[in-house]
Amino acid sequence: MLSKKTKYAIKALVSLGKNMGNPPVQISKIAEEEKIPKKFLEQILLDLRNAGFLYSKKGAGGGYSLNKDPKEIFLVQVMRITDGPIAMVPCASLNFYHKCEECKSELTCGIRSVFIDVRDVTLKILSETSIADIIEREVNLISLI
Repeated sequence: MLSKKTKYAIKALVSLGKNMGNPPVQISKIAEEEKIPKKFLEQILLDLRNAGFLYSKKGAGGGYSLNKDPKEIFLVQVMRITDGPIAMVPCASLNFYHKCEECKSELTCGIRSVFIDVRDVTLKILSETSIADIIEREVNLISLI
């Protein structure tokens, strides 16, 4: 399940992606428009800034803007910043691997085998889907209404 932290991070990045080329956006505006608690959003944006996705400007006319093109920010990156592992079980994780304490043999574990398949399919989709793709989907969905 997608955590609120990750969902809010994606929503904020989409909002900032739609604002590309305009002055930075204040946290309060993003929080209000996207219905994200302001204090929670502050921490999320700080994490995204520290990861190099955002630029922040202090003072009058300050706020946040994307530091990268929305086409270069992929969901897999955002999820790893906000939540860590993509895999649903630690023994199937590529970047956060841990052997399961109760496992007799990883080589013959059917659970691990299935969740490696789930991880691989999930990684493919998340690695190929950018913030720009989400913005484009929203535009297309709005046009259907």
